[in-house]
Amino acid sequence: MKKHIYLLLVAFAFSGVQGQEIKDAVRYSQDNLNGTARFRAMSGAFGALGGDLSSLNVNPAGSAVFSNNQIGVTISNYDTKNNSNYFGTKTTETNNSLDLNQAGGVFVFKNQNSTSDWKKFSIAVNYENTNNFDNSFYSEGINPTNSIGKYFLSYANGVPLDKLENSSYSNLPNGAQQAYIGYQGYIINPVSNSPTNTQYTSNIPGGGNYFHENSIISNGYNGKLSFNGATSYKDKLYIGLNLNSHFTDLRQSSSFYEDNSAPLTSEYTVSKLRFDNDLYTYGTGFSFQLGAIAKVSNEVRLGIAYESSTWYTLNDEFSQKLVAVSSKTNADDTNDVVDPQIINVYAPYKLQTPSKVTGSFAYIFGKKGLISLDYAIKDYSNTKFKPENDIYFKGLNNSMSTILDNTSELRIGGEYKIEKLSLRAGYRFEQSPYKNGTTVGDLTGYSGGLGYNFGSTKLDLSYAYAKRESQQGFFNQGFTDGAIINSINNNISLTLLFEL
Repeated sequence: MKKHIYLLLVAFAFSGVQGQEIKDAVRYSQDNLNGTARFRAMSGAFGALGGDLSSLNVNPAGSAVFSNNQIGVTISNYDTKNNSNYFGTKTTETNNSLDLNQAGGVFVFKNQNSTSDWKKFSIAVNYENTNNFDNSFYSEGINPTNSIGKYFLSYANGVPLDKLENSSYSNLPNGAQQAYIGYQGYIINPVSNSPTNTQYTSNIPGGGNYFHENSIISNGYNGKLSFNGATSYKDKLYIGLNLNSHFTDLRQSSSFYEDNSAPLTSEYTVSKLRFDNDLYTYGTGFSFQLGAIAKVSNEVRLGIAYESSTWYTLNDEFSQKLVAVSSKTNADDTNDVVDPQIINVYAPYKLQTPSKVTGSFAYIFGKKGLISLDYAIKDYSNTKFKPENDIYFKGLNNSMSTILDNTSELRIGGEYKIEKLSLRAGYRFEQSPYKNGTTVGDLTGYSGGLGYNFGSTKLDLSYAYAKRESQQGFFNQGFTDGAIINSINNNISLTLLFEL
């Protein structure tokens, strides 16, 4: 029997799990290379240098390296190109945005007691977009074997028919909601009409050659506000602390389309469908950082820094809609629309990201230039959703401890000065957070830039390039096929600095 469902509820508060995935945890655990133009031009290799507002995000001891008060602001243009390959069909989607990326200031207080070994104390406040979520992906192609019907079947098998026929969407947990949408949209059918039936079949014909389109558009940011304090001992050892407040706001809309050219039969079969999902995630978090920089000689600097986990409290709002077209021989097409018009507002949950340790080395060539190197270690397998005693989160955390990896990151930067002009360049490599190295691949980046010192005012410009390949399924279970995405990110940043 065909089902036509038009639920008119507009919002519903549901205490339960929306269905968080490993890729959600990785998204909030990764930081893009953002910050001042000088920082970006040298690929963020500032752990042993300091003296830059964005260097505080690597090593908080860096604010004590400043000689004078300074404030700065940075604007950045983000250009992202995503090349998709889905079963041999190649598509390209681009996104471009302009943001106020960084703003902050540092204030240096010199010790008036000349006999004291503690030479100065500095405080700083700095805000940065640690991750820009503005992005878009588009994939299309012909899948020779698998249909989205497997997605709905994976959730439906095991769910009593009585629950799908006599419950409302709003009264079901996330998994049963997927089964409900598939059943009410006539994507799946029960093996028997018994109320206790728990087995289902797909109304999408077999035989392959399913044409798929998948579009994902996201907007938002992950911001970090740092409150910093640092001190200098004999101008040989610099020690610092950051207390960080994090803010996240992500809106993501996905639309999946499928059709097939299988011959029609005397029974209605699904010939095409569109499945839309909208997610809004927002929340706050806290972390801290400790760091030290040692001036071993006039030329050599060493740095060590620890960045704690970020403890997030996140909220999800989620909505869905399905439109399916069914056909049979000698009959008109029939549309089945499942549009609950409900926004599921889920109970807040917590996410603990992995901590990071960074070791740094820098060599200073007098007043002519420098070369700097940072090496960081982060263990993504320590990522955790909380409460940990939640059955779903427990299973997800166990999966992350198995699937995610202990990673390393290398950043190298250099600067050469010609009177008031500075030339800069950098390289970075970031290892995949996944053990298989393919779900999200390694990142490779190059950067360059220049700066000019007008005296009390400085102007810096940078260009940064990064590429990374990934292959994630369009859906998390049942139907897990996905495109190979080659992402290329180009960033241009401009920083204006004032010494006070």
